[in-house]
Amino acid sequence: MNNKNFCTLTDVADLESGLREIRQRLHQHPELSNQEADTAALVASKLRALGFDVTTGIGGHGVVGTMTRGQGSRSIGIRADMDALPITEQTGVSYTSQHPGKMHACGHDGHTAMLLGAAEQLSRAQNFSGTVHLIFQPAEEIGFNSGAERMLEEGLFERFPCDAIYGLHNHPGYPVGKMMFRSGPFMAACDTVNITIHGKGGHAARPHMTVDPILVASSLVVALQTLVSRNIDPNETAVVTVGSLHSGHAANVIPETARLEMSVRSFDAGVRKILEERIRELVEHHATGYGARAEIEYVPGYPVLVNHQWETEFAQEVAKELLGNENVVENLPPISGSEDFAYFLQQKPGCFLRLGNGDSAVLHNPAYNFNDESLIFGAAFWTRLVERYLVNTPTE
Repeated sequence: MNNKNFCTLTDVADLESGLREIRQRLHQHPELSNQEADTAALVASKLRALGFDVTTGIGGHGVVGTMTRGQGSRSIGIRADMDALPITEQTGVSYTSQHPGKMHACGHDGHTAMLLGAAEQLSRAQNFSGTVHLIFQPAEEIGFNSGAERMLEEGLFERFPCDAIYGLHNHPGYPVGKMMFRSGPFMAACDTVNITIHGKGGHAARPHMTVDPILVASSLVVALQTLVSRNIDPNETAVVTVGSLHSGHAANVIPETARLEMSVRSFDAGVRKILEERIRELVEHHATGYGARAEIEYVPGYPVLVNHQWETEFAQEVAKELLGNENVVENLPPISGSEDFAYFLQQKPGCFLRLGNGDSAVLHNPAYNFNDESLIFGAAFWTRLVERYLVNTPTE
């Protein structure tokens, strides 16, 4: 195969300034999950101008741009997420969010801009034979009933058939221009557990006449930390984190209730089931032991993201061609974060990969900012991946 026929970084270098402008425009105007109307309108407008067939309103504000060239029968989907987070920005950049309390703290502005860059290069080079679907997805950050779920419920793959599906996420801490892969389980399932402890309120000076829900909740936080260490095989990975504990409003009042909110993460369906069973048992019996009552709301979140072997190896090969072997990590350790791209991979073979974001703040941090130097790397990679998957073999 003659690699010089496929997209290189040089081929998209002239797109860099335009992609920076798009990315920073999106950064200034972040929209939360299920509110991405303006972002979707911008994406749809750009795709139409490039000659794509555009479908909007899928799973909320989802947009799909489709282009078919040549006689090839294969099809490929490439996905970017569009939503922002309810975080107040503290980056100090000139293009900071103009919407207080909302910011692109996860880099979805960069993901969207990179895929629009690939759209432009695919449109002008037209070096593929088959069908490409560029999928711009809403509501990835919401945690449940996400954009991926709703796009699938509305017939995404029936309406836009894909032989394979790919997506990526930027990765702080790895150099710009480096790509990371892993076949098999890659990102964790994430469930949310909301626990309300019902006690008996009263005067702080007479605790013997109450059932103190703060005491129950505090000791429960400690007890929950034994779940992984004493119930899960040490060779497996699981995380139980209590991220919120609220109760009471005054120093001299023992309240009626306390509320805990937990995040539970795992990489195996069996481990996920064990964790739910043990959490329910522990919480109920722990509360009863103090004379209190526990109310448990267990909210299933995204499943384990499992990359398919062939599609992962193919993407690694494309990355090595584009960036060189030294800039490709083939076996990145599993990531305890979760990602609703997992739903796509349950229905179609594919791969979710990571792209270095340099020495930036961590994701979901008020100081985080997507690294614009990554834009051409993402645009070139997506273009070359499509060209290689939908290889255009001329008739002799």
